[in-house]
Amino acid sequence: MSRKWKIALGAVVVLVVVLVGVRGCGKRHAAEEAKQGGEDSTKPVPVTVEPVTTQNVPVYRNATGTVTALNTVAINPQTGGRLMSLNFTEGQPVKKGQLLAKIDPRELQAAYDQAAASKKQNQAQLQTARDTNARLTDPKYAPYVARTDIDTQKNLVAQYQAAVAAAEASMEAAKVQLQYTDIVSPLDGIAGIRGVDVGNIVSTGSTIVTITQVEPIYASFSLPAQDLTVVRQAQAKGAAKVAALDSTDQHVIADDGVLDVVDNQVGADTNTFRLRARFPNADHVLWPGQFVNVRLQVDTLDGGLVVPTQAVQRGPDSDYVYVVQADNTVKMTDVTTGVEVGDTHIVVTKGLKAGERVVTEGQFRLKPGSKVNALKPGQEPPEPTEQELQQAMQGDKRGGRRGPR
Repeated sequence: MSRKWKIALGAVVVLVVVLVGVRGCGKRHAAEEAKQGGEDSTKPVPVTVEPVTTQNVPVYRNATGTVTALNTVAINPQTGGRLMSLNFTEGQPVKKGQLLAKIDPRELQAAYDQAAASKKQNQAQLQTARDTNARLTDPKYAPYVARTDIDTQKNLVAQYQAAVAAAEASMEAAKVQLQYTDIVSPLDGIAGIRGVDVGNIVSTGSTIVTITQVEPIYASFSLPAQDLTVVRQAQAKGAAKVAALDSTDQHVIADDGVLDVVDNQVGADTNTFRLRARFPNADHVLWPGQFVNVRLQVDTLDGGLVVPTQAVQRGPDSDYVYVVQADNTVKMTDVTTGVEVGDTHIVVTKGLKAGERVVTEGQFRLKPGSKVNALKPGQEPPEPTEQELQQAMQGDKRGGRRGPR
């Protein structure tokens, strides 16, 4: 045998030995892994467990709304003139009847005084005409007075009476105009930003300031037409309570609102109907023009089954929860959910009974029949080890287990 063939034969022998060794190591590793997996499968999995509870659950309809003032009044002068003063603070409350601004009254005061003087003059002339008429109609002088003179004097008395009445009317008109120089607030509200400055010549077209009434205040919003019946029923029962939440739905701004008006028609283009809620707003937390999320309570679900939201997992076919059995093993149970209860719980309408225990933390380690170590509510299971995570991932690939919601 040549040297070349000896080298080739040696290489083949070495290759065979290596392959046999690798195969043996792989079998030993698989056996150890299987043994370890079997031991871990009997170890209880620590999970957090909470019972299914019953409570009366409010049913809501949610929408985006706009806050509107109860009344908004633009304050315009009713007479013209030079603006002498502004007697309010922008952005601050004003009271009904409070002086807001004053216009120079001197020209109107002069008109009033002129009308008063005219009245006195005409009253004097009227008295003279009456005295003359009395003498002309005296029986002692009547035979010597022409009838024409008597009629003329009688008409002169009526003329001066009309002149006095005209002067009184001029005085009243001047008095009214004079009163308009004091501009007062017609309602309680909040003063906006002024539209004029002191010293300006204002007219009836000038806007001094805008007053908005914010106590109480409205929130207007819309709901789909299919909610019309349930909303009207709630309004008829007096159960249509309304809360206003901030734009991120994180907290309630005001929860003392009531449904005030349901519009009398459904919009043909949007298939929605408009509503208006009324809030006392004593603390001014709602402001005109503000966008809010409106939560309208339309009903109360008596004795609803409630579980923590994180207990409900989403599967390929339906939602499910892990229910802890009497022997501390878990069963995967399909459920049907209803309305949410705040931010942490949800109503289950089908699949559970009151008092059953459901897993709220640690579901990803479980499969049907897994043995668990149930922890009290509020306690969290320890963080999984890297090996447990790998086993869970391999189990998902092999068994197609449905993952957490």
